[in-house]
Amino acid sequence: MLFLDELPEFDRKVLEVLREPLESGHIVISRARDRVSFPARFQLVAAMNPCPCGYMGEPSGRCRCTPEQIQRYRNKLSGPLLDRIDLHLTVAREATALSPTQQAGDTTADASVRVAQARERQQRRQGCANAFLDLPGLRQHCKLPKVDEGWLETACERLTLSLRAAHRLLKVARTLADLDQMDAITRDHLKEALQYRPTSVT
Repeated sequence: MLFLDELPEFDRKVLEVLREPLESGHIVISRARDRVSFPARFQLVAAMNPCPCGYMGEPSGRCRCTPEQIQRYRNKLSGPLLDRIDLHLTVAREATALSPTQQAGDTTADASVRVAQARERQQRRQGCANAFLDLPGLRQHCKLPKVDEGWLETACERLTLSLRAAHRLLKVARTLADLDQMDAITRDHLKEALQYRPTSVT
């Protein structure tokens, strides 16, 4: 796992180098007449603030960033790089509390069991994790009913998603179905997967 905190603060050229290994799982180094390929399969996790000061959206109104400053901050990340990040989540700042109340939902142990079961389903079905499905595997294991296929195509066009993003979205939907222990991808899985794309966040 590669965790990059304050993602926009990294040099853009450095971030762009990540695109190829994120896509292929290999990194190629060329020096003089030598060209060597190394395995580089990793999971990228990144974090960033919503704006340069980090307070955009807070009820206190502490943010003083202009729209131009916010756009310039976000433009440090290229579209092709963001395209390769499957899950985009906005996390609200937690209130300061020395004894926080227990939140409802799965515990870490519960979530770990569900993830392990989902991965086992994927291995039994196709011999690899959904993230590693090639195009023929995608067509075989992420097949949709015609009505849902048309719905997804319309949604991708409306959100101007690339073909790569649409394929990655299907893999996320397939994973959501596996977490629900379902054989077929449903419309609800597609909708949830769409919510994780950056263009679907308002």
